[in-house]
Amino acid sequence: MANGGPVEHGYPHLDTVRAAVTALYRRLSYDTIRQFTSSVVPADVAFCDTDDLHLGVQRVARELVRHFRLPEARMIVAFRRMEHAANVELTAGPEYFVELNDRFRTHRRDIGAALAHEVMHVYLHRVGLSFPGTRDNEILTDTATTYLGAGWLLLDAYREDAASSQKLGYLTPEEFGYVLAKRSLVFDEDPSVWFTSAQAYTAYGRGLERARHDGRQPPLTAAGWAGRRRYARDRRQARDRPSATAPDSPYSFAPDAPGALRVTFPCPTCHQRIRVPVRGRVRARCALCRTVLECDT
Repeated sequence: MANGGPVEHGYPHLDTVRAAVTALYRRLSYDTIRQFTSSVVPADVAFCDTDDLHLGVQRVARELVRHFRLPEARMIVAFRRMEHAANVELTAGPEYFVELNDRFRTHRRDIGAALAHEVMHVYLHRVGLSFPGTRDNEILTDTATTYLGAGWLLLDAYREDAASSQKLGYLTPEEFGYVLAKRSLVFDEDPSVWFTSAQAYTAYGRGLERARHDGRQPPLTAAGWAGRRRYARDRRQARDRPSATAPDSPYSFAPDAPGALRVTFPCPTCHQRIRVPVRGRVRARCALCRTVLECDT
């Protein structure tokens, strides 16, 4: 939790974020992810200053448990002074103990964001999905929270001006925007209408442009002129030197049948690597997320 300190920007964790999206599809399956077509809506996690603190916290926690389809999970929430925004004790259940930072006693509008991250820890624990190392596992948790419909709360908790700042989670604001945009492109959802933070709206716009950029990379037919020209050059070089790999390129070539090539590139939706023959116009379907891709190889 950044509370008055500097907020990191940009995309320093992008590789881990993309790996987390792939891991979600692999562990949960396409059908399970499609169960989360609707995000948590503001009315379900709204918290008024006149609400009873503990009853309100329990109500929001129950709503997030319901959203993530954890019917047997019961959240017992308490407050204490700590460095981080929140903490959850992962056990076999059915009761899970969540501690929230004392600052949320008076910053109640962000309680839903803090709880969303902790409830997702429980969800990932239940399904047996984790990344090695605390940092990568927290990035996985932020990514899963966002992709499955509650992470807009974390982005909306980001506020920054010349005198103060606040950000929850391990992802940068732009990375939250990127994952949220990935979700919005899949489910045709516009989360920006729920933002109360102007800075969150800006970060989402930047993340949306980055997410759309993924779908404009060769060999996809939506690639721009410069990308298509670079791809054609790399393809010629690969035919001359089959073992050569284009540096800093999302795609790579490898020998296929005698005198032929195949190209491997990431799916713009789930980032699993897809391999297709180099033979002009090709329609490929990602086996993981079922996205149909129009390619010009």
